[in-house]
Amino acid sequence: MSGKVAQRMHISLASPFIMEMWAIIFLVEFVKGSLLVALLPVYMENILGLSVTVVGFAFALQYLGDNLFRSPFGWVMERIGYRWTMTGALLLLVVAVGMIVYAKDAVSLSIACLILGIGTSPLWPCTMTGITELAGSTKSGSSGAAMGAVEMASLAGTGIGPITMNFLMDHGGQGYRTVFLVLMGCAAAVAAVALLLPSKIGGHAPHVVRDIHSEEAPVEQRRPFQPLQSLKRTMHAVRSSLKVSRLLFPALFLQAFAIGLMTPVVTLFAHSELHVTPNQFSLLLIAGGGITVLALIPAGKLVDRIGTTVFLNIGFLLAAGSLAFFSQVRWLPLAFCAVALVGVSYALILPAWNAFIAFQVPKGERGTVWGLFLTLQGSGMVAGPVLSGRLWDSVSHSAPFLASSFVMVLLFGLHLLIVHRTKLKTGTS
Repeated sequence: MSGKVAQRMHISLASPFIMEMWAIIFLVEFVKGSLLVALLPVYMENILGLSVTVVGFAFALQYLGDNLFRSPFGWVMERIGYRWTMTGALLLLVVAVGMIVYAKDAVSLSIACLILGIGTSPLWPCTMTGITELAGSTKSGSSGAAMGAVEMASLAGTGIGPITMNFLMDHGGQGYRTVFLVLMGCAAAVAAVALLLPSKIGGHAPHVVRDIHSEEAPVEQRRPFQPLQSLKRTMHAVRSSLKVSRLLFPALFLQAFAIGLMTPVVTLFAHSELHVTPNQFSLLLIAGGGITVLALIPAGKLVDRIGTTVFLNIGFLLAAGSLAFFSQVRWLPLAFCAVALVGVSYALILPAWNAFIAFQVPKGERGTVWGLFLTLQGSGMVAGPVLSGRLWDSVSHSAPFLASSFVMVLLFGLHLLIVHRTKLKTGTS
């Protein structure tokens, strides 16, 4: 028994499950990044003649599908296992890209984006549950290393996808239909990789929650499953254990809302205002994303040493200033400077924000509270693109970035208030 526990405390990054999920995450983010960042905004506006409001609405449906179906797919995964949950969902990814190839109107493209979000929604629940099972629910360093590996796959796919598609169109002379078919092939490949996933991990059945409780409760108490009573007990436990400032909830929404405001229009802004080629846009992505990735690790280590407050204060203000600066520049060298500053600001914000939120999560009902927090953040990613498109069409091309800058200032103020109230409650100076 102790030997089995010891084995589960150490996750090999070369284990089949980690390698398979690494490939799946990379390919999924490759497809999504290519569509959402490089292709769909320009294709929908310039080729199909749709308004940016429609683009924002379609993107919001993608985020809505991804956000709403994470919990249902997690429930399904516990009952039928990793392999068939991921394979079934990722087949929807193939369907979504296939619809995009032939769609010519706003309704079809919006439905395709919704299906795209639903198809990718079980990705992170399955990944996090699998890594937790491999680690045996311990706090060993190997679990963090595994999560770092899959995060790297996500960032790599999101960055390499748009760059590759821009290269194919700029140097390869390929049209939208061809690159969409390439992405459809990638979607089919990732569904095939999902067939290699295990139904379960180790000696554990897919019914993760039921297995955990099976050792704690007698059979006669476990047999009648009463979902309403279970939900009431869970909500009571959350209310009694969750002692956070109410200001945290709008802050969670605004943190993702700021990103959602930029997502549908950053490509359009680069093309219409900066007049960049696809290759130049790829360099802009590298300038922003590359700096963020390179700075994340040292920033995270410094957060552990000196705390989150300084990093969040500097990060929010730097993000606000650099986004406002980016919205006004029309000269490409200055745009690179602005994008680099945005990258630095997010490298300061992301590790500090995650640590700040983790500190707010109580030890009891961690999974439920994290689900609540992630849903609030996800709703910001749904609302952001809708307002972004309206601002682009009705106000100006700079307006979405100025709005995002203003949200960062709001976050700076909310964070200061949350920290101040926390100090008053705990009696610290």
